[in-house]
Amino acid sequence: MLPGLLKTLKQVAASPLSQATTMPKEIYTSPIVLDHETQHIFSKEWICVGRADSLPKIGDYMTVEIANQPLIVTRGKDGKLNAISNICLHRGMVLAQGRGNAKKFTCPYHAWTYQPDGKLVAAAFMDKTECFDKSAMRLPQARCEEYLGWIYVNLDPDAVSVRDQLSELTELLEPYHMENYVSIFEEEHHWNTNWKCLTENFMEGYHLPVAHQATVGAHFNLMDTEFDERGKFDHFTYQYFTKKDSAPVGTAHPANTWLTGKWRSTSIMPTVFPSHMYVLAPDHLWYLALLPDGPDHVRIRYGAAMAPEVLEAWDNPEAMIADTKAFLDDVQEEDRAVVEGIFRGAKAPMTKAGPLSWLERENHEFTNYLARMLCP
Repeated sequence: MLPGLLKTLKQVAASPLSQATTMPKEIYTSPIVLDHETQHIFSKEWICVGRADSLPKIGDYMTVEIANQPLIVTRGKDGKLNAISNICLHRGMVLAQGRGNAKKFTCPYHAWTYQPDGKLVAAAFMDKTECFDKSAMRLPQARCEEYLGWIYVNLDPDAVSVRDQLSELTELLEPYHMENYVSIFEEEHHWNTNWKCLTENFMEGYHLPVAHQATVGAHFNLMDTEFDERGKFDHFTYQYFTKKDSAPVGTAHPANTWLTGKWRSTSIMPTVFPSHMYVLAPDHLWYLALLPDGPDHVRIRYGAAMAPEVLEAWDNPEAMIADTKAFLDDVQEEDRAVVEGIFRGAKAPMTKAGPLSWLERENHEFTNYLARMLCP
């Protein structure tokens, strides 16, 4: 099944946009495809796990699982972020859950204890075990880098730096000074859909006036959507868009003196392959960072951040943050309804591949990315 499916995927990717269709439905539903993605994508690519300012203090940590590997991302004594295996070296027990602040990580099974850099510092009743050398035992590390305010993790020790990999995108993002934006919330959700359904949904604006007519949809000028005409990028795609004057957010604050002209009301919407996407506006950003949980569920790290000059201007920051989050939560629920519906459609026997609009150009570029990573 897999060879034939990948052959079809490669053919779909090779089509020009004017003849492009959606991917075969089995790409979304097959456990075999997910195993292939785990091996060839999530085990090798840079995966965003959230905003760096969500771990501001030494000892702050969060847990995440990438390609079946549980990890702890923590801020070390040197102030830098690192990612260590979240599996005890003794019997394979998971060490930590959720997020918090810790000076050490103690296994809840036999109390083996590790420093945040992964070094084993305590293991009781091991004095009669000849093959045990505490000084030589350390939790394995994954690559972990901070990029423009984001935390990226990679299980491949030989991967090119995320900054080098995204150098062309960096040039587009730097005028916004996104690394200075201040997180206002970050949380985790779990939806009943394939991770690619949500990725494709976020990267296109075609659905906004319909699926989001009660929230953001009324404020977009679809015909003003701009794509990069230089060609396809290997590791990301993006589009620019503007909002109508009626939009309550999306334009630069008067204290923002570095964005001028049309850029004061222009947002950029990048998708960093495979599964990190965000809307970066002159005054705020909001984002999703996805990880598959089987072919039929997706784990979502979802959050938002504000430009610092906007936060400083608010008379009642707590109320404004609550209102912003409530609005974005409504947008999320609108998206949840459609992407869970799309996945139900992918499982239906009568479903066929459908033609793409020019507004879904990035979806076709995502198909090309998947074909490069998955197809022989």
